[in-house]
Formats: sequence, C-alpha cells, structure tokens
Amino acid sequence: MKKLSVFMLALMMVLVFSPLAFAAEGDSTANVQAMAAIGAGLAIGIAALGTGIGQGIGLSKACEGVARNPGASGKVMVILIIGLGMIESLCLYAFLLSLGLLKNQNLFF
Repeated sequence: MKKLSVFMLALMMVLVFSPLAFAAEGDSTANVQAMAAIGAGLAIGIAALGTGIGQGIGLSKACEGVARNPGASGKVMVILIIGLGMIESLCLYAFLLSLGLLKNQNLFF
C-alpha cells in the first residue's frame, strides 16, 4: 500500500508540474527558475522529514537500550550522539544542495 501511495504521489507531482516546463513561450528562464525554487523547497522538506523520522527512531531505540541496561548508558549515549550527527549531516547536505540550486538560477544572494 505504501508503494502505491508513493507512486501515486510522484505521478500527481509530475502531472501538476510538467505543464510549467512544457508550456513555455519565448523566454523559458522564468519556468526554469520556478522549477528550481520548487525543487529546492521539496529537497529540504523531504530531507527534514527523513532526518526527523530517523532521529526519532534512533532516540527511541537508545532510550529502550538504557531502560533495559542502565549500566550501558554511557556507551549508548556516545553512539547515539555520533549517529544523530551523521543523520543531521544528511539534512545539511540537502540544505546546501537547495542553496546551490537557488544560486545557480540567481534566485538567492
């Protein structure tokens, strides 16, 4: 069911945004800039969603581990902080990618 809903969402986005790309008359830079802005927004939004879910699952499992074995809380905390840093770096990469998209289209600074 999840695969079907993801496929339908992707199909809907293609059907909604494809007229913007193909209906260009004359100067198509406005359409390219609009698609770049939409892509940058989607990139950072999906990255924030994924990292939020990943951090929540990681924190949940760390709390379960400490609850089962309180003596290992120091080791679990170190591994948790390293893991959260790696998960957060993925969101920062998406942020930099979205800034790069906006910079290439002269939409940002």
